Amino acid sequence: MKTNHSMKSRERVVRAIAHDYPDRPPISHAILPSAILKHGQALQDILKDVHEDFGWDLLPDLKPENYPPYYRKGRSYDGFGTLWESSENGEYGVPIELPLADWANYDAYRWPDFEVKPATARMYSGHMSGRHDDYYARGAWIQYFEEMQQLCGFENLLADIAGGEPMVFRLLDDMLQFNLGMLDKWLAHEYQGLHFADDWGTQQGLIISPEMWRKHFKPAYKAMFDKVIAAGMDVHFHSDGMILEIIPDLIDLGVKVINCQGNIMGNEVIGKRFGDRLCFRTDLDRQKVLTYGTPAQVRTHIHELFHALGSEKGGIIACGEVGSDTPIDNIKAMYETFMTFQF
Repeated sequence: MKTNHSMKSRERVVRAIAHDYPDRPPISHAILPSAILKHGQALQDILKDVHEDFGWDLLPDLKPENYPPYYRKGRSYDGFGTLWESSENGEYGVPIELPLADWANYDAYRWPDFEVKPATARMYSGHMSGRHDDYYARGAWIQYFEEMQQLCGFENLLADIAGGEPMVFRLLDDMLQFNLGMLDKWLAHEYQGLHFADDWGTQQGLIISPEMWRKHFKPAYKAMFDKVIAAGMDVHFHSDGMILEIIPDLIDLGVKVINCQGNIMGNEVIGKRFGDRLCFRTDLDRQKVLTYGTPAQVRTHIHELFHALGSEKGGIIACGEVGSDTPIDNIKAMYETFMTFQF
């Protein structure tokens, strides 16, 4: 039976993932730096009444000059040696100089050695480690396909895979080994789940054929996910676009929580097909409703979305991406609905 007591965050998230009757859908923020810069105190005033369940209590006070390279105005190199250019602070930039755009540079390339330091305060992105009733500790943001794009280029990567270029398969292997080493660092800390992210879809379909994905990428994900699962942690996966064809594969690989664009694929479709086997970290319609709709339309959309993807048993983590183009009234309506929703 559904419990009627007020749960602590960790139990709420664990039950939502396990379809075991949480008291309400847990809440996860997805607030972009551009929204923080634009809305400032008005956004903070909304969030002070929101109980977020993954450890993000406050807006980060990170100064723009300390943003990651892809969010920092101007040109900046990241730790892999890729040069990024962004037109505004807080807006995601584009890679303009790639260290492996020419395979002749490969032998001289040196892989970075990053430290993994979990947050020591409940702030930005909620990457708290340790077991605590007041939050579910979710760490990492591991990219595989996307990081390779940022090293050698999107078109180069796909063309060379299709053409059988030996150097691209060297990169696939080396990127996997790098990520496995990073996972060892994350797994040295106590988390309940680790997060992976690669955008595999366009608005119409997969970027590559399902057969090519299964041949070249599924085995790498299996190696990464198996390490996380063996450590007793949940696998969280993010991917934008039309990825309907590989969702069964992701389930087969052990993904427990998926953050995908159900509005493109049809929320009713993915809910009926996969709702009993996945927990959905929701992606509200930010192409239309969240950005251009009214607060009333935002509330209606959330109710329809949650009923399509979850039930009173769980299967939902309430999330909506907030950017600089999200009206403050819609942000308020979103969080008020998250906080009061009941099946």
